[in-house]
Amino acid sequence: MQYDDFTALLGARHSCRGFRSDPVSAIKIEQILTAAQKVPSWCNAQPWQVDITVGAETDRLRTALYDHAMTAAQTPDVPWPSAYTGKHQSRRKSCGLQLYKAVGVARGDRAASAQQLMENFRLFGAPCFALLTAPAELGPNAYLDCGGFITGFTLAATSLGLASIPQAAVAAYAPFLREWFRLPDDRIILSGISFGYPDKTHPANGFRTSRAPMDEWMRLHGQEDET
Repeated sequence: MQYDDFTALLGARHSCRGFRSDPVSAIKIEQILTAAQKVPSWCNAQPWQVDITVGAETDRLRTALYDHAMTAAQTPDVPWPSAYTGKHQSRRKSCGLQLYKAVGVARGDRAASAQQLMENFRLFGAPCFALLTAPAELGPNAYLDCGGFITGFTLAATSLGLASIPQAAVAAYAPFLREWFRLPDDRIILSGISFGYPDKTHPANGFRTSRAPMDEWMRLHGQEDET
């Protein structure tokens, strides 16, 4: 793959918040996983464990998860960020405002924005869902490795004409997911990934986020190579 092809794939990937109900073949799911597991990991530990639902089982999960999220307290295995400040808060806010504008939520309408947030727990209508966990004993290094796996997963899905959205939000209800998937206590619940064929007419898919200019996040040390 050439650089231009790779950047085109990166540019085509987006967080999809509206899916068609069409099923995804077992062959394509296997292709996604085969590609995703090729990402690097610390000491080649490959700490990710993936539980996947499809079809009616995804529907059963989304109904139960949504009902649970309506009343239960959030208890993630990995604590949420303590704060978003400065440029990080600005980027987060910009993304939220773009989404709300796309789906017709008026600025300041907290009830409507809260309802849009709850769509996370309906898995945005996706026919497939992947839950990503890692062994507790490996700590934060495993979390980093699993972040790489998510990148590989979402890019592989994009290359096959599918769409996806990584969902840290579902990890808010770690005890529920641990019981649902019959996971041992030593597995840390990190994120979900909803995936399937995108509904290109869905308003929530009508915007794209931007990326910060390089001078905001990179410092070059030493002599620049002009070649």
